[in-house]
Amino acid sequence: MKQTDDGSRRRFLKSSMFSLALALSPSGITEAFADSKSRTIQEEEDMTQSSATQRASAEVNDKTSIRPFQFNFPDAELADLRRRVEATKWPDREQVADASQGVQLATMQKLAQYWASEHDWRKCEAKINAVPNFITEIDGLDIHFIHVRSKHENALPMIVTHGWPGSIIEQMKIIEPLTKPTAHGGTAADAFHLVIPSLPGYGFSGKPTKPGWNPVSIAKAWATLMQRLGYTKYVAQGGDWGNSVSEVMALQQPPGLLAIHTNMAATVPPDVSKALSAGGPPPAGLSPEEKFAWDGLDDFYKNGLGYANEMALRPQTLYGIVDSPIGLASWILDHDIRSYQMIARVFDGKPEGLSRDDVLDNITLYWLTNTALSSARLYWDTAHNLPAGGFFDVRGVKLPVAVSAFAEEIYQAPKSWSEKAYVKLIHYNKFPKGTHFAAWEQPELFVGEMRASFKSLR
Repeated sequence: MKQTDDGSRRRFLKSSMFSLALALSPSGITEAFADSKSRTIQEEEDMTQSSATQRASAEVNDKTSIRPFQFNFPDAELADLRRRVEATKWPDREQVADASQGVQLATMQKLAQYWASEHDWRKCEAKINAVPNFITEIDGLDIHFIHVRSKHENALPMIVTHGWPGSIIEQMKIIEPLTKPTAHGGTAADAFHLVIPSLPGYGFSGKPTKPGWNPVSIAKAWATLMQRLGYTKYVAQGGDWGNSVSEVMALQQPPGLLAIHTNMAATVPPDVSKALSAGGPPPAGLSPEEKFAWDGLDDFYKNGLGYANEMALRPQTLYGIVDSPIGLASWILDHDIRSYQMIARVFDGKPEGLSRDDVLDNITLYWLTNTALSSARLYWDTAHNLPAGGFFDVRGVKLPVAVSAFAEEIYQAPKSWSEKAYVKLIHYNKFPKGTHFAAWEQPELFVGEMRASFKSLR
């Protein structure tokens, strides 16, 4: 069989594996939703402005009502998890001294030891159940979400979307500071009402049984959710898939959406995107900040796309991560090199941002909800059912946008690129630390950014 050259492979990765309608113009988004426009208008006319609590009591038999949600996994499932971890069949050690061959054996064995003997899932379960959780059906699928209203009268509603390999656990640390700012160094003017949904196929949301759930349809569902909750003005936030969903929401411009914030911005100019796709040298004239962004992207496209490639092309093949907890854990750890390096240091006893419990809480949620494959299909659905476009390419967002750029993200979006990508850039800040999981790893910085980003909109 003739093998493709590296340039062809990289072009395929950008056009197929990371293809998104997010790179579309607003008119492209309109086309994608032409067939549902009339239905959407009718839904909006039918919706009331009732609160979640009122709806839950008044419409308990209506699947589209807001239903309270609690969960408790059986002891038998936790015992089975520990047994499987302890029975892991280990591979040989990697042949190199670094992570260039993948997640290292020593890291995984330390993770396994802690998972089997010390990690306490019940603590995480209690934290999630301690905040208001709900379920509502949107477009035939149950959507789980956390909804915490601030007691401050003029709080700004915000919908926050996680990514892969994350979950609602990423946002747990920011709930208190954002909804109760006066107890966390802020003022009443900094308050937010928070809506934190689980993506379709993730966590406690329903698992799609047919294609069609991707950033375009999710963005529409989030707008429906916010209107169903009675919010007439709100903002959206996200990183990873959460950024994709938030930017598509901004392209769709649903009634009430004022602005978005991203911690993984899509700002790559066309000439840079083209050079990355071809595997060639960077365009001439990049500033030091832009060259730093190029280096991160270049490394990611050349060395970091293995997980996305498999999930975009053949997600159903990943039976191993459904059957083996350690297989799932290693798959989740191998997202991007800087996050992996940070997590490896954590299991070496050098906590920074995330703890061992943080990491294993998230992996355990994937395991107990059996969402390894259903979450992976988001990549396949996006690659196969939406027009092509690079994940980080400029999308033509016209609404106000705020950007927080963390140095150890896949790439740190330069201010110069952000100003060109977002015609209404209302806030930009960059940080010398912080990886892919900003809210989870750097909650204090993240909370400060939310307060600053949307201050002008209150």
